[in-house]
Formats: sequence, C-alpha cells, structure tokens
Amino acid sequence: MGIILLDIGNVMVRVDFDAFCSAVAVPGDGVSYEIFNRYCTGSLKSQLDRGLLDPAVFIDRMAEDPLVRPMPRQELVRAWQEIFFPLEGALEGVRALEQEHRHWIMSDTDPLHFDSLLRTVPHLANHERYYLSFRHGSLKSSNEAFRHVLTDSGVHPDQLLLIDDRQENCDSAAHEGIGSVLFSSWPETLLAVQNFSPSRP
Repeated sequence: MGIILLDIGNVMVRVDFDAFCSAVAVPGDGVSYEIFNRYCTGSLKSQLDRGLLDPAVFIDRMAEDPLVRPMPRQELVRAWQEIFFPLEGALEGVRALEQEHRHWIMSDTDPLHFDSLLRTVPHLANHERYYLSFRHGSLKSSNEAFRHVLTDSGVHPDQLLLIDDRQENCDSAAHEGIGSVLFSSWPETLLAVQNFSPSRP
C-alpha cells in the first residue's frame, strides 16, 4: 500500500474561473477576460495561493477595481468560491483509491477556496494529511513543495504517487523522486495507478 498525493482542482472537482469573472464583471467587451488575467492567474493569485497575501486584502482589491461591479464584500467572496463543479467519476474514483492506498490531499489553493471546498465536496474531508500551498508557501510547480512533503512526512519518495492535471507539477515531483500520473480522466487514472507498486514498506 502506497500513498497517493491527490490534487483537487480538475481532479476531484471541475474548476471554472469563467463563472466568477462573468458574475462580477461590469458590462463591456473583454472585461471578463481582463478580470481573469488580474485575479485568476499571475502574480497576485500566486501570492494568495502561497499565503503571502491576506484573503481580505485580495477581496478588497477586487472590490475597488472599476472592472468589478459594485457589490457587498460577502457577495464577492461567494462569487470567488462558487467556481467548483462536480467532475464525472471523481467520487467513485477517490473511493476506489481508498481501497488500495492511503491518500493525502496536495493542492495549490487559497483559504477562501479551500474553506468552500471542505463545505461542499463530500469526499474531501477527513483525509490523513493536507499539503496546501497557502499553508506551506510553495506551489507544486516548485520542487520545494515536494521537498516539504518528504521532510514533513519522513516518507521515502518511492512510497508516493502524485495525481495531478498539470505536467509542470508532475515534473517537479519527478525531480524529488516522486512518481506521478498526469490526470485526464478517472478511468485512465485508475488504470495507471494499478502500476503503482511501492518498493518500500
């Protein structure tokens, strides 16, 4: 029995930032796209995900942006959180993994998103460990994120297998000796995990 490092976004749930951008944008051509570039990717989002930016400051910055329509802060928070949707086969896939392996959650996320996910995704709660970027300060595209897992857990890399939808994250894991499965669908992932045979107890 090995340990699966299980990503959340587009593995356990589908992520749709367009839903947020459309919900908060003032009318105008290209506004949603500009909001996406300012808040859903890039430097500001990276700071939020690494715990370097207070979520309240992030929300205040959006609320003061002329591209974002006026609304109460709590409504803006809710729009930011309501971007996650069911992903076909995820619940059954997670349950299947639990039959064969331990698994820990490893995600690039922020406190607002993770709080919402814990409340709305039934198969996310009660895992043995959570390695979350906003808690330890490193994104999975950085080797440091996986070094942190190894140092914190004391587990040998052979015992771990990352399931993630981004190749750059799989490459970072490989740099630290951790195998990976690049997620495309749950049936393909479960087939690939069958080849995971940890060499150490």
